[in-house]
Amino acid sequence: MRKTNSGNYFEDFTIGSTIRHALPRTLTEGDNALYIGLTGERYPLYSSAEFAKQLGFQRELINDVLVFHTVFGKSVPDISLNAVANLGYADVRFLLPVYPGDTLRAESTIVGKKENSNGKNGNVYVHTKGYNQKNELVMQFYRWVMVHKKENAITGVKEVPDLPKTADLTAIPLPTTLDRNALDVSATGGKWFFEDYHAGERIYHVDGRTLEESDHMTATSAYQNTAKVHFNSHQMSNSRFGKRLIYGGHIISIARSLAFNGLENSLGMLGWNSGIHVNPTFAGDTIYAWSDILETVDLPHSDQFGALRVGLVALKNLDPTNEIQIELKFTDPNTEKEQFHPNIVLHLDYYLLMPKK
Repeated sequence: MRKTNSGNYFEDFTIGSTIRHALPRTLTEGDNALYIGLTGERYPLYSSAEFAKQLGFQRELINDVLVFHTVFGKSVPDISLNAVANLGYADVRFLLPVYPGDTLRAESTIVGKKENSNGKNGNVYVHTKGYNQKNELVMQFYRWVMVHKKENAITGVKEVPDLPKTADLTAIPLPTTLDRNALDVSATGGKWFFEDYHAGERIYHVDGRTLEESDHMTATSAYQNTAKVHFNSHQMSNSRFGKRLIYGGHIISIARSLAFNGLENSLGMLGWNSGIHVNPTFAGDTIYAWSDILETVDLPHSDQFGALRVGLVALKNLDPTNEIQIELKFTDPNTEKEQFHPNIVLHLDYYLLMPKK
């Protein structure tokens, strides 16, 4: 009897079934420090215990995106070990602060399946939840991933779930101890507050960061993400691209870190409405980012903070500060279909917590 796990294929998933993922993970100060080293993250909420405690937290927090990666990584061996690509996210909610010393586990429910027309693969839709050591729900998200099939036979499976279009802000609590008046702007270096941002505004984040194979491999290993497309160069030499793909979550981390410049006073992500990996990235690509302010939202449960709805865009090998005419999408004259600019690799629509004046 074979004792190794070769992962699930498209046919192995049953809608309605729930998988409790193995390998709970205790996150530490070292994980936060490694994350800073791999991404250039600069928000003091995740690096300064004193800054965080002044605001009303117990101590510095584990970075929101690191929490996401950790919970996501737990799900990979069961959900996406045999993935062609992870395609997108919906209704991502960050529900409780996670501190160094907290232990996270994850479970996923299969909520949909859709076979692709080539018969070789299909999309699997899952709802993943992350819990801490107290069995408290700290985050949850939907994602859909293209997974290889065992056989190429056409079955006609098409059960696509109706996923939420936005994260429900009324269902995302703020810590009751959070005190805007204790914000130390000398620690953030920021000048701008909720009232200073306006729908329709675009913020070019100026900096760029070149992807290194070593950074990507270390980051993905740290999240215990075992997807073959990121690690197995020998296997990927026979793929469409002929080489390993950079983990899309690493692009989210890089883009979010670049977005510090212009959003310095922000105090973490509340939720993601949607996320799409538009084009692949590879070692050697240089990532730039901009943020479109899509909406400014008054929070029903706070008069000290507001939510900025931000469209975070990452693009490769094209500096948007020098190419002002770049648009998010364009209509292909040959197909008359709308599509993303070919250099854009990520579009993340999310809510950001921003203090008011």
